[in-house]
Amino acid sequence: MEKRKLRNSELDRKSVDQFKEAEKTPIIVILDNVRSLNNIGSVFRTADAFLIQKIYLCGITAKPPHKDIQKTALGATETVSWEYVEDSLELVKKLKSEGVKVYSIEQAEGAIMLNDFQPENNKTCALVFGNEVKGVQQKVVSASDAVIEIPQLGSKHSLNISVSTGVVLWDLFSKMKLSKS
Repeated sequence: MEKRKLRNSELDRKSVDQFKEAEKTPIIVILDNVRSLNNIGSVFRTADAFLIQKIYLCGITAKPPHKDIQKTALGATETVSWEYVEDSLELVKKLKSEGVKVYSIEQAEGAIMLNDFQPENNKTCALVFGNEVKGVQQKVVSASDAVIEIPQLGSKHSLNISVSTGVVLWDLFSKMKLSKS
């Protein structure tokens, strides 16, 4: 078996216009008071990889254009649809009123382990990722339809927000898109 690395020209990358026209994965990402500009950029890049529908930047979460967001986003702020909303809780209420299921990614009583979670077919869901120190605000957790927890077996039980986003988006993408292939 050949193990030659692929060149960029062989990767079938979408142009910005092709990305915007492509069918999106029915997932919305909500960043609730995320401090790190590098984390924000990484989330954009991951959202681009999995054709995520939209990112909402809430509270203190910085907005593009910013050089530190751009450094890690590598242009994904131009492909992924995004919007700034001041209040995460109001956004959660609005999305729920539109029929979107909202899940906080957090460690909480009654949380569903990610490996046990099954997204509803053909239904948009919103995933709330929180502040690097405090996590998702309790009032947002309480307003969510459910809480999803990433199983962790080590001593820290703490993942960087950009890592958490990558783990959860890959898991849901694979359950939504790849299992239907």
